[in-house]
Amino acid sequence: PHSLSLLQDLVVCVCGNMKLQCTTIQIYSIFVIYWSDGVCIFRANNRITRISVEQLRPFLALETLDLSNNNIVDIKASSFPALPLKNLFLNNNRISSLETGCFTNLSSSLQVLRLNRNRLSSIPAKIFQLPNLHHLELSRNRVRRVEGLTFHGLHALRSLKMQRNGLSRLMDGAFWGLSNMEVLQLDYNNLTEVSKGWLYGLLTLQQLHLGHNAISRIQPDAWEFCQKLSELDLSSNHLSRLEESSFVGLSLLDELHIGNNRVSFIADGAFRGLSNLDLQNNEISWTIEDMNGPFSALDKLKKLFLQGNQIRSVTKKSFSGLDALQHLDLSNNAIMSIQANAFSQMKNLQELRLNTSSLLCDCQLKWLPVWVAEQTFLSCVNASCAHPQMLKGRSVFSVSQDDFVCDDFPKPQITVQPETQSALKGTNVTFVCSAASSSDSPMTFAWKKDNEVLNDMEIHNQAHLRVQGGAGGETEVTEYTTTLQLRNVEFSSEGKYQCVISNHFGSSYSTKARLTVNMLPSFTKMPMDLSIRAGATARLECAAVGHPSPQIAWQKDGGTDFPAARERRMHVMPEDDVFFIVDVKTEDIGVYSCTAQNTAGAISANATLTVLETPSFLRPLMDRTVAKGETAVLQCIAGGSPPPRLNWTKDDSPLVVTERHFFAAANQLLIIVDAAEADAGKYTCEMSNALGTERGNVRLAVIPNPNCDPGVQGSVGVGIMGGAGSDDDAWATVGIVIIAVVCCVVGTSLVWVVIIYHTRRRNENCSVTNTDETNLPADIPSYLSSQGTLADRQDGYIPSESGSSHQYMASSISGFYLQPKDMNGLCQLDTGSEADMEASIDPLLCHYQGPIGSLLRRDIYSNDPSDVYPGMCILLANKIKNLSRFGPTSVTHNGITLHENPYAAPDSESDNEENSYTRHLGLDQSNSVYEQPFDSSRTEAIPQSRTST
Repeated sequence: PHSLSLLQDLVVCVCGNMKLQCTTIQIYSIFVIYWSDGVCIFRANNRITRISVEQLRPFLALETLDLSNNNIVDIKASSFPALPLKNLFLNNNRISSLETGCFTNLSSSLQVLRLNRNRLSSIPAKIFQLPNLHHLELSRNRVRRVEGLTFHGLHALRSLKMQRNGLSRLMDGAFWGLSNMEVLQLDYNNLTEVSKGWLYGLLTLQQLHLGHNAISRIQPDAWEFCQKLSELDLSSNHLSRLEESSFVGLSLLDELHIGNNRVSFIADGAFRGLSNLDLQNNEISWTIEDMNGPFSALDKLKKLFLQGNQIRSVTKKSFSGLDALQHLDLSNNAIMSIQANAFSQMKNLQELRLNTSSLLCDCQLKWLPVWVAEQTFLSCVNASCAHPQMLKGRSVFSVSQDDFVCDDFPKPQITVQPETQSALKGTNVTFVCSAASSSDSPMTFAWKKDNEVLNDMEIHNQAHLRVQGGAGGETEVTEYTTTLQLRNVEFSSEGKYQCVISNHFGSSYSTKARLTVNMLPSFTKMPMDLSIRAGATARLECAAVGHPSPQIAWQKDGGTDFPAARERRMHVMPEDDVFFIVDVKTEDIGVYSCTAQNTAGAISANATLTVLETPSFLRPLMDRTVAKGETAVLQCIAGGSPPPRLNWTKDDSPLVVTERHFFAAANQLLIIVDAAEADAGKYTCEMSNALGTERGNVRLAVIPNPNCDPGVQGSVGVGIMGGAGSDDDAWATVGIVIIAVVCCVVGTSLVWVVIIYHTRRRNENCSVTNTDETNLPADIPSYLSSQGTLADRQDGYIPSESGSSHQYMASSISGFYLQPKDMNGLCQLDTGSEADMEASIDPLLCHYQGPIGSLLRRDIYSNDPSDVYPGMCILLANKIKNLSRFGPTSVTHNGITLHENPYAAPDSESDNEENSYTRHLGLDQSNSVYEQPFDSSRTEAIPQSRTST
């Protein structure tokens, strides 16, 4: 050995000898230096308290520096010179602080840094700016909390060890920046939860060790950033539940260790794709005893550790799906029964570990010793009987096959299963379960909800003896009944309920009964009545709550035929609980019903949609010219929504209404009877609703009519009777008319008898309605019938201004006028063609004032929509014998002479209509026409062969 006082001399010593010990570099410092393959290894195991940059600077080739087991208390920024150092070991010192930049001079070469067994209580953020560091060890320090970005700058780090630090809190992004890390060891800390916040950024992590912590919860999305994880160790924690979402996202997970937890619940599908599963020392006996294939998704599993799980029975479905399993450990379980072929599905099983002294050696266990011997598992299986008494303590491999008998059933057997139920919220529900056993062993009862034991519930248990016959005679068995009472059930009460009845020989599990809790729907949003302009968008809201969640459906006017749906103008937004109709039209008007329905019931709410349109003229206004004494009809056919109100004025002044003025069809028709010269002028139709007002003018011209001159009144009577024009003859004419009326009244009864008789015996194309209401004919144009009633009474009577009498209006729409003057006579018209008359008479206005004997009426409508109420009315007065005749009639034109109105518009279809009129009068025997007395309380018969236009 050489004693050197300078570090430079030490360097010479190192390079000149294979091994050299120098003792005088510093007081309290003894260095041992090795030279191997041209690499300088500098090792120390002394009482160094600080690191001096001056002392290390000469070691230009130094790659490994081990300063473990010294008394270094801190690392300052000037501690290390720029050396090609790859490995730095600072274990088992007293380091409590790291100064910013302390490792900067080593950043280009350092690959391994060990700071285990020090006194670090915190790690400053971004303290490690070492882009080439691969391994970092910080175990056995005092770090309780790791802040975000603490390890930022360690992009090449592959493994991090922080065991035994007392870590209790990992902040979000604690390991962000470690994008290449593969192994993270956090064993023996105080972590309580696994969340994606602190795992953020660990995209390449393959091994995560979290054993011996206090973890009780795994967030559903915890593994979102660790999807390459292949090995996970969660052993020795506080986990009690493994949900289906506990390991979602870990599609590459191969090895899972969950031993030594408190797991009592494992959801279906919790495990997938594993090859090694460790579940030892948990509480999952029910998983093996009751679940149907709890490991069925683990078709690649090779090792399964289930020791110490209080398993008491193994069913044939316990290990279904484990076709690739090679090692199964069931040791340290007091297994009492194993169903036949419970292990037969595991074709690749190489090792079975089983030790139990609680087996029920009956006929159902007869297969086990034979199968174990065939599979050569005898060295790993230690099984002995506990029942029956004669076989107690004997190994199953020493029991004769004839001794495996079934004389009783000490293990409980379920006799009554709980039933699935539905209940309304707030009601009471009862589940009943029964089991029988031949043993007097004490029985325990438990109820589970969704595979979890229910505690502090209202449970009633009872037992009674019953005699059961069998091959060996009658035996007494004990039947046990357990009742679960649920009061005022809530939605949280929903689930699958199951009873478990156990004794010393095993447990029996009932089927799972589902409870569904319903609640009638109730509206949270109700549709409101809506008025909207045409062309806009209608918005109706409707939302309801209930359990299960109700379905929302819409109807219009009680049906599902939406005009808006056919035209693709209807939109339903379920997320926003909104029903839209875009570009609303008048056909969208109606009552919309929102129905909310679930299994508990249904409720509905209505809203009326009103589409508003400005008033408009559906037909152009046309000027009128009538002869004096004739009836003038002025039209103002209005459209709009709501239906507009109509008001008539004359010459820009209020219209003076007399007994000669009548209104029909909601004021759309202004009827002036016995027109006079004073009636001529400008008539203004004003229509208005909430959206506006529209006006239009009609000019009425009244020209002289010589036939209506009072000086030729006698000629009227002559025209009627065909005689002289004297006043006496006129009065004679009136007398004849009165006689005809009297005769008609007398014959009325006979007419109706004939009508009823023929109606019953012949299927005529006509009907007689005896009613107090006046109905519109089926072929009245729809643009009038849609506006409501045409007048106060449709039979032609309109109250006069005084209200003391009724007047009968004559038709004067298209050119023919039957003009009532008074009770003394009629104002004759010019003679015209019969076809013109047919095309012009209005069925609404074709009536006669006074007690005339009979009316023959037939409505004939033109296909031209511009025609207004064409029709026909013929008065027969001189042939009394025709009054009571039913069927085709002969028509005489002596009663009234019809004159064509010279001011009416020409009719281009008069030839065709003349033929129609001829057939109607009886020349065509195929038509059925009848005569009947006029009665203002009855509606005339309409031939059924008519087609509405």
